[in-house]
Amino acid sequence: MKQAFDLQGKVALITGSSRGIGRSIAEIFAQQGARVVISSRKPEACEAVAAAIREQGGEALACPCHIGDKEQLKQLVAFTRDNLGPIDILVCNAATNPVYGSLAELSDAAYDKIMDTNVKSTFWLCNLVLPEMAEQGGGKVILLSSIAAQKGNPVIGCYGMSKAAEAALARNLAVEWGPSNIHVNSIAPGVVVTDFAKALVEDPARKEKVENKTPLRRLGQPEDIAGIALFLASQASSYVTGQVIVADGGETIS
Repeated sequence: MKQAFDLQGKVALITGSSRGIGRSIAEIFAQQGARVVISSRKPEACEAVAAAIREQGGEALACPCHIGDKEQLKQLVAFTRDNLGPIDILVCNAATNPVYGSLAELSDAAYDKIMDTNVKSTFWLCNLVLPEMAEQGGGKVILLSSIAAQKGNPVIGCYGMSKAAEAALARNLAVEWGPSNIHVNSIAPGVVVTDFAKALVEDPARKEKVENKTPLRRLGQPEDIAGIALFLASQASSYVTGQVIVADGGETIS
């Protein structure tokens, strides 16, 4: 079964991989033999993660990119191809949520930023990568959704909308590209201990409240999500496509 999770020689591009969930995904992919490209907006942060992976014996390169800029996305794909070869695994993890509050108070600018960063950029990147995947005989695509896409929320409603759109995008891409042996799935994490959830994690009362309503009685760790990404990137998931895998410690069922 060990070989089912082997990524030896695979080329993986992971956005938003300088910290949190994205970094953990990059690290576990590299541990399984993948050659990974680390990408986020800050060059120094990207290079630090790539260097750390190389120090552990993995193969990693850094390529900063603002995912909201289509030309930068094109450059990111070209950088990966030119330096490592065709992309076998694409993980669209980078996302934003700049506001907390009701939808009634959401500005047009904030709406556009959330939807453009979380949905349009993923749409762009998939359209840049998937045709080449098809030419080489297939590939794996993983989009990061959220449990915010599966239930209402009074303060991150637009973020939830964007993540619901990503789950729908995964399903549609899976239908379109399945005949080309491309698997497209999404992961819907619950509350994970990252900078994104910093306000909750650093508030003991709120943290305890969330933990108590979660059957596993704990918050998620980036590594919890990385393990699922490894499954979806590997041969172990060879008959899985178009799915949303919820990883929330049971929060949505309780």
